[in-house]
Amino acid sequence: MAGVKTHRVGIMMNGVTGRMGTNQHLIRSILEIIKQGGVKVSDTEVIMPDVMLCGYPRNPRALEDLAKKTGLEKWSTDVEGLLVDPDYPVYFDSQLTTRRYEWVKKAIEAGKHIYCEKPTATTTEKAYELYKIAKEKGVKNGVVQDKLWLPGFLKLQKLIDDGFFGEILSVMGDFGYWVFDGKPGGKAMQRPSWNYRKEDGGGMIIDMVCHYHYVISNIFGSIKSVSAHASTLIKQRWDEKSEPYKCTADDLAMTTFELDNGIIVHINSSWATRVRRDDLFVLQVDGTNGSAVVGLRDCLIQSAADTPRPLWNPDIDQPVKFYEGWTPVQPDAQYENAFKVQWEMFLKHIALDEPFRWDLLEAAKGVQLANLALESSSKRAWVDVPELEA
Repeated sequence: MAGVKTHRVGIMMNGVTGRMGTNQHLIRSILEIIKQGGVKVSDTEVIMPDVMLCGYPRNPRALEDLAKKTGLEKWSTDVEGLLVDPDYPVYFDSQLTTRRYEWVKKAIEAGKHIYCEKPTATTTEKAYELYKIAKEKGVKNGVVQDKLWLPGFLKLQKLIDDGFFGEILSVMGDFGYWVFDGKPGGKAMQRPSWNYRKEDGGGMIIDMVCHYHYVISNIFGSIKSVSAHASTLIKQRWDEKSEPYKCTADDLAMTTFELDNGIIVHINSSWATRVRRDDLFVLQVDGTNGSAVVGLRDCLIQSAADTPRPLWNPDIDQPVKFYEGWTPVQPDAQYENAFKVQWEMFLKHIALDEPFRWDLLEAAKGVQLANLALESSSKRAWVDVPELEA
């Protein structure tokens, strides 16, 4: 565009042939940014991503098909070669968890700036190592923490900022749904089979506690200690080829977090539960002056003045309609895709050196909390959360 300064940012995107990578990161984030003419900095300045799809040589058809589907011309199975290509200074990774550490480490050592999905590794040591070597190499780095920009959580954050709750006392959450086992003749499974094999990086705790870490620490406060119970409820499932396999990863997690400020957060997570709530992930925040029920997009509040006064009497039908008396929080902005919002912030970090605090250290803290939750479940005890050195 004439008269407009364009900051081109070359991005290697590794592992985006999977559902999350294709839909959220590529189609709804990067391609939308390209369609809108880049990330607008001013009337005369934009940031434009330049994408190279990449992946393993054993499955070039998936990359080629994705390129055709999205209208992108550039794709390659030579990931090693791209790591030394100066035209692509940013490496993005949304591969399987078990592959991420190896390739993110290679990219850092090659001098690439890093943006990647979480968890960044399956152990605290490896996740923290990625942060340390990125710091030593001086590369910019970020991790996806998308839930922070969902409409429901943006509404919740504004309520907190406005002092709606008074003193926040506790947070109770429910996440999950029934994931079909993939048995031939039944309903198709909704999640990849590797999610239910520990040896392939699967498991409820390693997956979801990384999310809970950044939601809790960014919105409610620093986590002091954790108590958890993990179980494998469904013992056998069928994979993408309709072959049976043994489930070795936890599909149920009951987690309680004690925060430094005294708030207690408890979240139940299950892939073997049938939903009777407002959304697949719901938090109820209770405070002295009011409460909120927060989903991914909606937020309902009940003030102290509107709180009913129920009495315990099991001999009569409950006269209070508890789903009534809650007021929807109206949006105060036009909310964009949460992944896209964070991508735009990261691109500004790369091109303009704007601050970006959701880095590999924050990713390591999420992995640490997940591992401590697994330790807690194994020991059947509370476990303190030590501070990782910046």
